[in-house]
Amino acid sequence: MASKAAALPAPVAGERFRPRKRLWAALGLFTAGGLSLNALASWRENHALLINSSQSLPNWAFVIHKTATPARGEYVFFVPPKAPLVVRHFGAKKQMFGKIVYGMPGDLVEHRGADVIVAGKLVAHMKPVSKFGERLVPGPTGIIPRGCYFVGSPHKDGFDSRYAAIGYACTAAIVGVGKPIL
Repeated sequence: MASKAAALPAPVAGERFRPRKRLWAALGLFTAGGLSLNALASWRENHALLINSSQSLPNWAFVIHKTATPARGEYVFFVPPKAPLVVRHFGAKKQMFGKIVYGMPGDLVEHRGADVIVAGKLVAHMKPVSKFGERLVPGPTGIIPRGCYFVGSPHKDGFDSRYAAIGYACTAAIVGVGKPIL
């Protein structure tokens, strides 16, 4: 019976022993790819990418942080109520609105004629009718409740908390806080 050592080919002079180099490289790439996919899936659970098609905000692309709490001056994304005016202009299908947080819980909202004052600062002007001639009912006044925010935009035709059809953006409707990227 021949020995096992005799069955193996003799090493060639000057050649180094490289145990399965390609196998280790493939295993390394597979591991790195798996870790990358896991990180991406984890990121996706708490984030989203949004392209803004509206004229009411100056930026057109946002990364949305779904677990962040809104702060004054930040962009917040929410699903508006299904008020008849909202459905007429934007359709019955749920879609996100993006606005700037002008008022925080506990702030006072006042109307002085067509001016909207939040926490003592002028944040918007209301129009009596839409560009299609529909009556626009003024939004809520008083102390902003816990979990709700007065949201708006600098656009003169912004459709936001200054009108009753939108009202406050409250926690149940908020998708997340957006950071502009473009």
